[in-house]
Amino acid sequence: MTEFNQNPSLIGENLRLDPIKEADREGLFTQASDPEVWAQHPSNDRYQRGVFDPYFDFLLAAGGTLVAREKVTGGIIGCSRFYDVPEHPGEWGIGFTFLGKPNWGGVWNREMKHLMVQHILASEDRVWFHIGHDNKRSQIATTRLGAQFSYDGTLTVSGRANDMKCYTMTAQDWLAATGLAL
Repeated sequence: MTEFNQNPSLIGENLRLDPIKEADREGLFTQASDPEVWAQHPSNDRYQRGVFDPYFDFLLAAGGTLVAREKVTGGIIGCSRFYDVPEHPGEWGIGFTFLGKPNWGGVWNREMKHLMVQHILASEDRVWFHIGHDNKRSQIATTRLGAQFSYDGTLTVSGRANDMKCYTMTAQDWLAATGLAL
């Protein structure tokens, strides 16, 4: 089996995903600074500069974080991350995703997840998603893309344990939900 590249550049029809860099801090903070973005998230104060900056530092150091940009304008709209799944060593998850409110709905999340799911499933059998118990918006969006609920669990991020709903997705799940082949 080949080693998984958690820092690729992925290009879609409407957006591109590139590995995070320090120069992305201000653009991401602009998208993250709306309290509504974090309202259902376990860290619902992440819109504050003093909370966001340590989170950004974590994303930068952890690896696997991809910044989403509109292809036409190059403007940052959010980010997402590939991560090792602690309770399933050798398997990969997609998470730490947020989009600025102007990019909710429509094509953005679907295309971002399509690119990332396709990247994982090119070499793996399934992909994981861990979503906060109260984050109904993300739970609904993820299941609309084909994710199947597996169990309730805990994921520790930055030394903080959070209760999560754990989902998996296979290529067949994606196809059945979206009608799009990977």
